[in-house]
Amino acid sequence: MNEPKPEVADDLPEQLRIRREKRESLLSRGIAPYPVAVPRTASLSEIRKRHKDLPIDVGTGIIESLTGRVIFKRDTGKLCFATLREGDGTELQAMFSLDKVGEELLNAWKSDVDLGDLVSVTGEIITSKRGELSILANNFAMASKSLRPLPVEHKPLSEETRVRMRYVDLIVRPEARVNARTRPIVMKSLRNSFDTRGFIEVETPMLQVMHGGATARPFKTKSNAYDMELFLRIAPELFLKRCVVGGLERVFEINRNFRNEGADSSHSPEFAMIETYQSYGDWNSMADLTRELVQESAKAVFGSHVVKHHDGTENDLGGEWREVDFYTAISEGVGEKVTAETSKENLKKYAEKLGMKVDPKWITGKLAEEIFEDLYNGKLDIPTFVKGFPIDTSPLVRAHRKLPGVAEKWDLYIDGFELATGYSELIDPVIQRERLVEQAKLGASGDLEAMSLDEDFLRAMEFGMPPMGGMGMGVDRLLMALTGLGIRETILFPLVKPEEN
Repeated sequence: MNEPKPEVADDLPEQLRIRREKRESLLSRGIAPYPVAVPRTASLSEIRKRHKDLPIDVGTGIIESLTGRVIFKRDTGKLCFATLREGDGTELQAMFSLDKVGEELLNAWKSDVDLGDLVSVTGEIITSKRGELSILANNFAMASKSLRPLPVEHKPLSEETRVRMRYVDLIVRPEARVNARTRPIVMKSLRNSFDTRGFIEVETPMLQVMHGGATARPFKTKSNAYDMELFLRIAPELFLKRCVVGGLERVFEINRNFRNEGADSSHSPEFAMIETYQSYGDWNSMADLTRELVQESAKAVFGSHVVKHHDGTENDLGGEWREVDFYTAISEGVGEKVTAETSKENLKKYAEKLGMKVDPKWITGKLAEEIFEDLYNGKLDIPTFVKGFPIDTSPLVRAHRKLPGVAEKWDLYIDGFELATGYSELIDPVIQRERLVEQAKLGASGDLEAMSLDEDFLRAMEFGMPPMGGMGMGVDRLLMALTGLGIRETILFPLVKPEEN
């Protein structure tokens, strides 16, 4: 893919050419189309709050200078109307009257200003004869000349256009502005929730000498200064656990992770994640914490545990959440009893009956997980903790205290997708070394997702790691659970391929 070619003036569409000519006209008259500053005494939202009870058809005598983007414009003979919009979506009417501004200024407004331009309007705050709060202009200034027309209001932007040109999406679509402001509300709620429970927020490296903390294919890069290969972080787990060894008993990090894998409605190569570890906790305490984090985020956004999706549907995230056993769920799906001790050959038979393609490189636990995904993909809508995953796919997790071959690991599903995963963490450095050696063997045999043998992490464990629970949750997916949107809508600027010429 190549970057789009720069536009040559002679080849421009008429709308773009006319706007560039207006820019040149402004410059020729000594008017800055892109000034360093313009008059501004208040925001549109502040004006609306101050004068919300103003009667119909009155003047306040108060002169203000207001700024906004022109999103509507009606030029008549002696009286012109426009709608100004600022970044949060607040709108205000601007009125230009011949007897107030004079013929020269009125003509300049009509000829120089287009939809999409950012302007400063100075005048009296009034209400119109229809009761519309307005600014009756006595002057205006161009704040920034728009060289491209805005999309037509009644024609919805395609998803590809929304994602590729989010700046336009934010200008024209109220939902985009709401989505952008929902995320910081959720982030603030998460941090407050952790803070009230005594957790410390830390930062760990994004550039790592080896990849670990999850089974995923990493992005590779190189440090020229150190002349060495580096990996973009796939998970912060191993560094957060080092913090716990050092005595930071409750830690969390809201981080960017990078996984060199597929992209779809719930996966992005670059994504935000929250990971947390609690000394003397386990998978059960982490399930409780995760439920509380999600519920408190829902309350911060919606005022209750009932979330309202963009399509109008609602989902109640309140109360206790359902728990199901991983192998019991598979057994119900295939119609025969399946346990962690079921052979790989029998699992293959179940997979073939389901019409699945089995990768010969899959280990037994991986095959069981793929069967579960095939059976329940998109079906677990109400909040559900699926508990008791295979031990051989969970190299950093403690073995189940009762069930052989099972790890104390759960996955949380909401709206049919995996939102979070939690564990009772493995703290025995001898067993951890054995597990990572097995991972290294898988990597040597061609498994691109296998973890590396991290000697420094093992050394940290050998100083004594307390019993603990851990949890990882996708922040982008949390926004999906709250809003019902796909992941490309919850990420402000998701990765997209360059445009073709």
